[in-house]
Amino acid sequence: MAIPSFSLEGKVAIVTGGKRGIGKAFAFAEAGADVAVCGRVIEDGELQAVAREIQRLGRRSLAIQADISRKADIDNLVQEVIEQFGTIDILVNNASIIIRTPLIDTTEDDWDKVIDIDLKGYYLCSQAVGKKMMERKKGTIINISSGLGMKVQRNTGAYCIAKAGVLMLTRVLAVELGSYNVRVNAIAPGLVQTEFSVPVWGDLEIRKQRRLMTPLGRLAEASDIVGTTLFLASDASSFVTGVTIVVDGGALA
Repeated sequence: MAIPSFSLEGKVAIVTGGKRGIGKAFAFAEAGADVAVCGRVIEDGELQAVAREIQRLGRRSLAIQADISRKADIDNLVQEVIEQFGTIDILVNNASIIIRTPLIDTTEDDWDKVIDIDLKGYYLCSQAVGKKMMERKKGTIINISSGLGMKVQRNTGAYCIAKAGVLMLTRVLAVELGSYNVRVNAIAPGLVQTEFSVPVWGDLEIRKQRRLMTPLGRLAEASDIVGTTLFLASDASSFVTGVTIVVDGGALA
């Protein structure tokens, strides 16, 4: 029996929220893919720096400004990637925001901001890219949810609800797109030490408590999520769809 390949040679990936943290770690260039990274802000040059890193690895890359809560932006993103690279094989829905307030005190505006990026944005990206994948009868979509889509954390209500929605979005799309040979899966990371989660792990007492709650006895780095993402993006997971893989060091257990 042949050993399954984790190579992404010749494939094209889109990674949303690709500027830093988990998204930046998802640059699949080392596995052979050409990668388009997108973010809401491009003027600070960070997104372009990620694209240059990918290019230095000998792969093609684009840095594209896109607000994933806006359909027009997503349509432009997909069109530009198709024009430049010819196809899209992998979509990683990773962009996310969090507003730390109790749900009962969350304003309508704050609710809309979180849901628009963390759930609606995933739907819009999956819809636009999914249609291209259906035409080719090939592709994989990876949605980055969170352990907080399964377990409530105080003062993050809108985020928890959005990430729970991502889990169902994943299952619905997996069922709808399966007959087109398009796979859709999710990853639910625990607390990862990135800029996004500094308010949590930056507190020494909270960090100590989280380590004690985690069977593996440490907090995750962005690099800890990459292996699971590579598995789901590659042909090694060719019969895996509609599932959520929890990557949290055993915390939910």
